[in-house]
Amino acid sequence: MKRICLLFVWLSLSVMGVQAQTPRFYKDIQHFKELDRQQPPPKKAILFIGSSSFTKWKDVGEYFPGYTIINRGFGGSTLKDLIYYFNDLVPVYRPRQIVIYCGENDLANNATPADSAVSRFKHLLSLIRGYNKKVPVAFISIKPSPVRIKYLPKMKEANATIKAYIAKQKNTRYIDVFPAMLGENGRPMPSIFLSDSLHMNAGGYEIWQKIMRPYLKK
Repeated sequence: MKRICLLFVWLSLSVMGVQAQTPRFYKDIQHFKELDRQQPPPKKAILFIGSSSFTKWKDVGEYFPGYTIINRGFGGSTLKDLIYYFNDLVPVYRPRQIVIYCGENDLANNATPADSAVSRFKHLLSLIRGYNKKVPVAFISIKPSPVRIKYLPKMKEANATIKAYIAKQKNTRYIDVFPAMLGENGRPMPSIFLSDSLHMNAGGYEIWQKIMRPYLKK
């Protein structure tokens, strides 16, 4: 009986150890790989990578008819996560263009200053350029949302710095959705968000569609 108990304890600790070593979002990445196994992804597609604003855009293809899009957004992710999973997210698809929406979750943390998000974006872009110097890259500005109103100053600072940096880079564009999501009072419009005041509804995505379309490569 004692041996059985010891064995049970050892197995429990082993399972806990494996769980503790599993990286954040590992299951999301494995899910993408399974999707690719079930149906090989299209070649020379536009690759969307980033956080939940992409994850929840389930019908993104309907917003951009005539464009081939692979959506690999995973909710809750930060720029650090995109860096960590870079090889699983970018080179495997050989995209004709990369569109990034990320950074919001980085800044929704009192311990993360704006310049940290900027540094992470620069690191991510350097990885992309190490993979392909010429692939077009577009970064969507960090969006404002009602529930994260206290972080708006950091978001504006990060957006401005990233925009200035992108202006000096080749084959890289900055897509500014921030102003269009604000009301006359200068605050995020509640009407374009879901009940959680964080994620967008169809109205929010319609705003993105109109601003993004000229930047996408057919």
